[in-house]
Amino acid sequence: MDAGRLDRQFGFFREIDKEKEIGRQTYLADASRKENDAEHAWHMAIMAVLLAEYANEPIDVLKTVTMLLIHDLVEIDAGDTFAYDEEGKKTQHARETAGADRIFGLLPDDQQRQLRRLWEEFEEGKTPEARFARTMDNIQPAMLNDASGGRSWQEKGVFLDQILKRNQNTGDGSRALWEYSRKHFIEPHVAAGHIRLREQEEES
Repeated sequence: MDAGRLDRQFGFFREIDKEKEIGRQTYLADASRKENDAEHAWHMAIMAVLLAEYANEPIDVLKTVTMLLIHDLVEIDAGDTFAYDEEGKKTQHARETAGADRIFGLLPDDQQRQLRRLWEEFEEGKTPEARFARTMDNIQPAMLNDASGGRSWQEKGVFLDQILKRNQNTGDGSRALWEYSRKHFIEPHVAAGHIRLREQEEES
């Protein structure tokens, strides 16, 4: 047994416990409070296991799940950047890269390289697994927004064109799931007025 290796691994585990403290803007399904990053990761991981059959192309499910479990760990340092925060997005990559350097750097070298490669693969979104993982990352909050009565969309005054722009690549991982999300999670809230339209704003 390599005690030094185990020390580094358990040091990493203790550090990533902080992900439970990183708040997101999406409410839980019952709208009682907002979810945190760890809950978001857990939810997407289960979704990926059960929804992999809808991927546009075959995927390595374990690899995809691992991506989903680690991709927001960098937010322990970088913080959560709201999907429609244009100012925050300007510094997001630099903040998250610095977080990846420190947090993955806690691990033994081989595992540090492994997780860093997976994190970068997710960010690039070019492999089947990364495309499907990013589909999960977009559909999970849409599902919760729908379940919570569109509360976050209403509070933030989100426009439909912003949602569609954010989801412009969601279908790359699964056309079927994007169509389901658009029809069942988004369009009903446009009809209900929970998601704003630019045209309506201009007319008012």
